[in-house]
Amino acid sequence: MLQIFLFALFVISAVLIWLIYPVFLGGFGWQPTPIDRVREMLSMADVKPGDTVYDLGSGDGRIIAVAAKEFGARAVGIEIDPVRVLLSRLRIRGLRDVAVVRGNFFKADLGDATVVTLFQRAGTNNALRDKFVSELKPGSRVVSFVYDIEGWTPSKVNEKARIYLYVIQ
Repeated sequence: MLQIFLFALFVISAVLIWLIYPVFLGGFGWQPTPIDRVREMLSMADVKPGDTVYDLGSGDGRIIAVAAKEFGARAVGIEIDPVRVLLSRLRIRGLRDVAVVRGNFFKADLGDATVVTLFQRAGTNNALRDKFVSELKPGSRVVSFVYDIEGWTPSKVNEKARIYLYVIQ
């Protein structure tokens, strides 16, 4: 009986650590974007074939998978968590022009992105402003779920869905 209790305690502890350890890697845990919001984000950004979508903190790869499958875009996910990188790679298996890179998106080169998607905290969004301005070409779109980018005026807003679209000038 004690062995079963210890095993259950181990499993519960392992799951809890798996859910919170990304915070220690620099992320804020995993909160998957609902699939209807993913489609709305990509639609608001007018994603189409020829676009290159970068998803910062790509989690399980749902945004890059939908961008490729349903919108015909090339897509790149950047994710620091190795477990979620594995989940993403399983999700995108068999899709063309889709990749997941394990790394810190603050250090990644976003220069070939035409669309950047993100679901990050307000502070992270604000910390990315200079990177977006210096690395993205004019006309590139940045679409954020839940949090806006302080000091920037969105081109489009879906208040109900809490989606903000910005166009780099």
